[in-house]
Amino acid sequence: MVKLTLRDNESIQEAVRRFRKLVERSGIKKEMRRREFYEKPSETKRRARLRAERRSRRTLTMPGV
Repeated sequence: MVKLTLRDNESIQEAVRRFRKLVERSGIKKEMRRREFYEKPSETKRRARLRAERRSRRTLTMPGV
C-alpha cells in the first residue's frame, strides 16, 4: 500500500507527482495491467518460456563477451 503525507507548503501538483512516482516504483501499475484480463496458466507459462529463450539467445549472441 502506498501512503503519501503532504509536506509543509507542498502544492497539490507536487504531491500528485510524488504519488505517481511512488505508485510506479511500487509496481502497482504494472500489477494492475497484468491483472486487467484473465490469462490462462498455459499462456503465462508460454510467455515466461519465450522470455527465457530470448534472454538466453541475447546472452549467447553478445559480441565481446
